[in-house]
Amino acid sequence: MLGRLAQAADDADQSLRVERHGSAGPVVSDEEHVSFLLQDGRIIRHRYQQERHDHALMMRNTKGLLALALLLESASCKTAGTNTAETGQLGSATSSQWTDSVLASLTLREKAAQIVWPSVLGDYASGDSPQWRRLTQYIQQEKVGGFTISVGSPTEVAAKLNALQSMSKVPLLFGADLEAGAGFRARGGYFVPNAIDLGGAIVFPPEMAVGATRDTTLAYEQGRLTALEGRALGIHIAYAPVLDVNNNPDNPVINTRSYGEDPDLAARMGVAFIHGLQDHGMIATGKHFPGHGDTGVNSHLALPVVTVSRSRLDTVELVPFRAAVNGGVGAIMSFHGAMPALDSSNVPGTLSSKVLTGLLRGEMGFKGIIISDAMDMRGVLDQFGAAEAVKRAVAAGVDVLIQPLDIPQTIDAVVAGVREGRYTEARLDSSVRRVLEAKRRLGLARNKLVDISGLRFLVGDSSNVQVARRVAEKSITLVKDSLKQIPLRVPAARVLSITLARRADLSAGNAFNAELRTGLPNLRTEFVGTEGATLNYPRLIAAADSADVTIVSSYVGQSWDAVTASAPQDFTNFVQTLAQRGRKPIVVAFGNPYLLQQLPWVGTYLVAWGGFPVSQTAAARALLGTSAISGHLPISIPPYVSRGAGEERAAQSR
Repeated sequence: MLGRLAQAADDADQSLRVERHGSAGPVVSDEEHVSFLLQDGRIIRHRYQQERHDHALMMRNTKGLLALALLLESASCKTAGTNTAETGQLGSATSSQWTDSVLASLTLREKAAQIVWPSVLGDYASGDSPQWRRLTQYIQQEKVGGFTISVGSPTEVAAKLNALQSMSKVPLLFGADLEAGAGFRARGGYFVPNAIDLGGAIVFPPEMAVGATRDTTLAYEQGRLTALEGRALGIHIAYAPVLDVNNNPDNPVINTRSYGEDPDLAARMGVAFIHGLQDHGMIATGKHFPGHGDTGVNSHLALPVVTVSRSRLDTVELVPFRAAVNGGVGAIMSFHGAMPALDSSNVPGTLSSKVLTGLLRGEMGFKGIIISDAMDMRGVLDQFGAAEAVKRAVAAGVDVLIQPLDIPQTIDAVVAGVREGRYTEARLDSSVRRVLEAKRRLGLARNKLVDISGLRFLVGDSSNVQVARRVAEKSITLVKDSLKQIPLRVPAARVLSITLARRADLSAGNAFNAELRTGLPNLRTEFVGTEGATLNYPRLIAAADSADVTIVSSYVGQSWDAVTASAPQDFTNFVQTLAQRGRKPIVVAFGNPYLLQQLPWVGTYLVAWGGFPVSQTAAARALLGTSAISGHLPISIPPYVSRGAGEERAAQSR
């Protein structure tokens, strides 16, 4: 079979070669781009409209398809044609005999367990540890249908998921938050106290950085590489992309996770990512339906309420989700927030049949899997408690409940909902069937394990790294530079680089300062922890007075547990003091891009969008002039800067 795939990939690559960087071969038309979809071991041409006419799709078809073939050796998707809506929504096709057989064999409680997915770390756990005993119980006694995977190294994640699969009679589905690539969850982390980067899968900049490039080709490429690396690790569903339109600067939890405030841009970028992901064997999940962008409340901590009209929702929040559904997204994740315009009872969207069944299934025609956001979040728990929230979620139309507080009690609650007449067993069957059918169409009924020995030749591959670097460099946005300080023209000058971050953020400033040193040998660095920053500021002011250039970098931004994404007031006072003393600080935002609202008087403001090493390196190269600056804001920063702003700089020869 692999020989046939190799020949087919080679034939396809020869006949449909995409012109790139002046390479030889026929040119794909402006109206469409060509990618490939693996179905029943055959490579099928799959076309979709491309919004931008000046980019050819960057695909390494042969390598990607052969790698995917190794992972999905006997993918058993039915060849229903090449329409994305048919092939992308994995729950929409007629069920197979395998699905029917497994469903018929399950008891009511086992059906309930199929839609309850605990969370599991990707770390090492010994066989007699409490964690491993708990996982064994979830699989062998509770018979859960899948898991949400959290952080770990690539090899440990893959080995752990293989071990979990081996314990389960019915194949497991594994989902993960892969918003910034497979490395968003499968990086080895940092060894302390030395802060040694242990490496791992590729980490891309946040979605808003991709939005700053306006390049759907890069969004597709991110999806492609996320799928290839994620599937190599044994992950099947990416809880991505974020389709929320971030039009509220005070949003503490979405922020840079969104493509921006323009619903059309979010739709284009999101659909490109979805196609890249699903063309290469992974299910995409658009989130958080019907939209978490216009809120200042973190749904992890409380219930957000979005009080806008239905017409506003139709023209803003719902635009990316409609595009995703029409583009064949396989899954949608719900929003733990209320939208009175959609449901006047003010319950979270996760618990609203008007939102999930009436709007998403009915009006929008979605036939894929509806996944709840984490069921341990206060936005879904505070009104009704855990057990009642579970019953309401299933009644509303949720197919999969992720990260509940108590697994046995959650399964019991799903069963109780049937016995209490809250919903029928047939309603539960429809969700279980979608889950089982996804497993079948992913090839898990025939081969549920991954090749651990081969993943190092795919995960973290140098060519993959180059794509992430390209995204990072094209995303760097010079919002203002009134003093024309960029690029830096003082190689022999004394430069002070100050990093503000949480002390637990071990990577903050490391890659940035290392790259700066390649052009600034006299660089001095300082780190300020947000936990006790006030004590350090007088010393830092003195250090800035003796420097020729002061760069101040903030890594403060959105977080799952953040009440605000704003920087501490002491920090902004410090930067203002530097400006008043004539130090002309250059401010780099690695965290919250709206930081300019707190520092409107700063002369030079650069947005790097995220603190991952790839973005740190790109920001340093932009300051040094070794790479061009071409990013443009996908957001406005009211009242100071409009969407689309961004000064461009050409790369400087050295």
